[in-house]
Parts: sequence; C-alpha cells; structure tokens
Amino acid sequence: MHHALRSRTVFRPAADAPAAPAHRPRPQPVRSLIDADALRVLHRAARVLLEDLAGLTDRLVAALQEQEPAYRAAVTCDPTATWQEVHRSLRHSVSSLLDPRGSRDAARRCSWRIGATRAEQGLPLDALLHAFRLGGSLVWQGLIDETTRTAPEDVRLLVHVASDVWNFVDEHCTLVADAYRQVERQLAWRRENRLRVLAGALLDGASRIADLPETAQALDLPEEGRYVVVAVTAGCPTDGAGARAALARGARVYWHTGVEVDYGIVLLGEDADAGTVGHPGQERPPTAGPGHGTVPGPGPGPGTGTGSSGAGPAVGSVRTGVSTAVTGLAAVGDARRLADVALGLCPRTGGAIRLTEHLPAALVVSAPDLGAALVERALGPLGDLEPADEAVLLDTLAAWLACDGSAQRAGERLYCHRNTVLNRLRRYEQLTGRSLARPADLMEVSLALTARGLYPR
Repeated sequence: MHHALRSRTVFRPAADAPAAPAHRPRPQPVRSLIDADALRVLHRAARVLLEDLAGLTDRLVAALQEQEPAYRAAVTCDPTATWQEVHRSLRHSVSSLLDPRGSRDAARRCSWRIGATRAEQGLPLDALLHAFRLGGSLVWQGLIDETTRTAPEDVRLLVHVASDVWNFVDEHCTLVADAYRQVERQLAWRRENRLRVLAGALLDGASRIADLPETAQALDLPEEGRYVVVAVTAGCPTDGAGARAALARGARVYWHTGVEVDYGIVLLGEDADAGTVGHPGQERPPTAGPGHGTVPGPGPGPGTGTGSSGAGPAVGSVRTGVSTAVTGLAAVGDARRLADVALGLCPRTGGAIRLTEHLPAALVVSAPDLGAALVERALGPLGDLEPADEAVLLDTLAAWLACDGSAQRAGERLYCHRNTVLNRLRRYEQLTGRSLARPADLMEVSLALTARGLYPR
C-alpha cells in the first residue's frame, strides 16, 4: 500500500546541506505505441471485411432470418430492399472503423434513415435494435477471425480497440431508437388527427358514403351497427372523465373530445336499447319552474314530486344527454343532434336525460317558438291570477298528471283532500275554457307544462 512506502521519520536537512535531487517519476509505458499497433491491426482486418462486404451482408441477413421473427417477415416480403439496407449499414459501419472522422456523419444519417423507415413500416423497435447489435457482433467476430487467420499474435491487440467498436454500436443503437420514436410520435399524431377528422365528420353528419368503410375501420366500429350518441359536459375534467369511464363500462364507445361537450358513439348490443345507456347518477326531468313540481309527459307520466326518476345520486355537475337509437354509422349525425337536445333538457345542477323517456320535452325544446305559443294558449289565462294562486293550480295539474289522473294520489302528494284537487282542476277548466276529459286538451296542457318548465318566465 502507498503509506507503507513512506518513512516514519521526517528528515530536516541542515542549512548548508546540498539540496536533494528532484524526484523523477518512473516512465510510464507509451500507450500511444500500443494504440497505433492496435489501429494497424484493426484497419488491416477492416479492409478485408470491406472487400467481402457482400458475403458479410449475406451472413447478417441469414442470422436475422434465423434469430429475429420480425425481420424474417421483412426478408420474406421484400428480400432485395432488406439486403440493400443491411449492406448499406454495414458499409458505413466498417468504413467508420477505417476513417472515423470522414465517415461519421454519413454513418449517422444512414442509421437515422433506417430507424425512421422501419418505424413507418411498423417493425418493432426491439427487433431493430437487436439487428444492429447482431450486426455489431458479426463485424467484431469478423475482425477477430481475419486477424486470427493472418496474424494470430496480433489478436491480443484488438482488445485495445474493442471499446471503440462497441461504443460505435451503442451510439448508433441510440440514434436508431431516437429516430424510431420521433417518427412513431408523428405517426401517432397523424392517426389521432385523422381519427378526430373522421369522427367529427361523422358526428356532424358530413361523412361521405365512400368514407364510411374507412371510418368504421379507424374507429373499430361496425358500419351497420346500432348506435346511440351520448353528450357529456362537466364542470371539471375529473368529473367528465369519471362519467365517460362509467358510460364506457361494458360497451364499445369511441369518445370525441370537444371544447365544451364530449360525444360518445356507443355501439348497442343485439338486445340492448337506448334506455340501457346513461349516466349512473340521478336522472332528473325538467321542472315546470320554481316550486312547481315535476313536469310530466303527455298523459300518464313518469314524473314525481321530488323530481327524481334515476338510480343513485348525481355525480358532481356532470350533465349527460342520450339520444335515441339509430342504425348505421351514416345516421350518427342525426343521433348527435338528438343527444344535444337531450343535453339541453338536463338541469344545470347535473343529471342524465335519456331522450326516449322525454320525447314530449324534446319536441318542445326543438321548437321553442311553438312551445311558447302553446304555453300562452293552454296556460295564458292563469297569468291574470295572483302568483301564489297560479303556482297552486300549476302544481295541482302537474301532480294530477304525474299520478295518472288520480285525484286521490295527487291529494296525498300535495297534502290535501282529493276534493280539493278536483276543485282546483275544475277551476283551471273554467279559467281556460278547456276540458281535461278531452284527450286533445289534455295533451296540450301536458306539453304546455313541459314548455313552461323549459322556458320559465
């Protein structure tokens, strides 16, 4: 060890003592001479490999076919192109052993092009890197074999250049991987952008018939399947993502993300219908205005005094509209418009509306001018009453219709006697000149209540 070579006693020379001779380090072996010999051996073997480059290429192609299934398919598909690619890469690699500075840039460009081309062709990156390392091993073995054949005593010198050879292989593997991943990202962006264009045209109803097969293949959806479109909007991205995940559970869905609304194209099963698709949260039909209860559909309706007909609590402020079912991708644009109508029926506080269960409200929201005219025609005379009296009559009408025309159940819901309900209904008939026993009048009243809930004054 180093400290064992030092004396334990410190000698201090006298003032008149002669100066000690300066320490002269032991001369180190001149490594440059060894490197020069190693380079000479390397260059001699590399020139032989370059002269037999075609044979080296044949051996590497054969090794790839034997050891790498992905390249086996490439060689079978286009043997000439694969051979030329391997030959070009080996030529640059061996030339770089002879003239590193002069061949470096050309070799790097060659490896980059190979990585980019193979990414476009879809060859796995692992297979490509394996091919480059296999090529490096074949070149190194060729250098050893040639030196052993011509000057066995020089084989030991190749050890001094081994790191240079394998550093070259590692450098070009990194280049190939970088080129591959860059092209892979570009291709993924193009595919995603193409998907967005195709899906956007489909949802807008602007797809050409000739584009439908490509669209079906790109979206992985059958051209002639049965579909509904789901429109989802949320106050925050996390809620929206949760809603999309819940809707996609157990179904094939393609999601098209928009600025304000996300659309899901949902493939229905053979026995499924649009009523099976929807947000797992609370479904709340629109109401007839503040304090006016739930607006039923025409005739017997599903409405309740609490405004709840769903199965579970609402999730955040997510609003979901589900269209009716359509057949074929060509009709998805119509379904998207119906999903927008359903979304327009959702309360601002959140909920889900399946259009199949709210068709009367959909009719009204699709024609707001006609809805306003209907409200004036069927409910206009009540506007002359005191607001409290008007609210009582509107609540009574809504509860009576929601209870399938039963005054007894409507009274229980409104906490009053059935006769009170009947008296209020007769008062409505007297004020408006309408008869709730006449089907046409009853339908107009129900639609008018729905329109009033959607467009409160």
